[in-house]
Amino acid sequence: MYYKLLQIDFPVDGPWREEMTTTYSELAAHISQTPGLLWKIWTENVETGEAGGIYLFEDEASAQNYLTEHTTRLESFGIQNIRAKIFDVNQQLSEITKFTFIKK
Repeated sequence: MYYKLLQIDFPVDGPWREEMTTTYSELAAHISQTPGLLWKIWTENVETGEAGGIYLFEDEASAQNYLTEHTTRLESFGIQNIRAKIFDVNQQLSEITKFTFIKK
């Protein structure tokens, strides 16, 4: 079994930093309850006008289900040009480079 890493990014005009935190805290709490999600790292780049996230899922089905749900949500916010990729995670090499896998 391989964990699945989902990478999503998209162009956006903001909000950024603290305003992003305030605006999306409720959404973050909702996302934290996603079946199969182990964690999410929120990403933002003010200079390039991009935001997104890196997600670790227990399995492919959970990652695919979330991608479908989140793409629909982002599009409802008016966001377009959403880019997403799903990768297998090499757990053994990741542990050598100091990543610890902790299940919920």
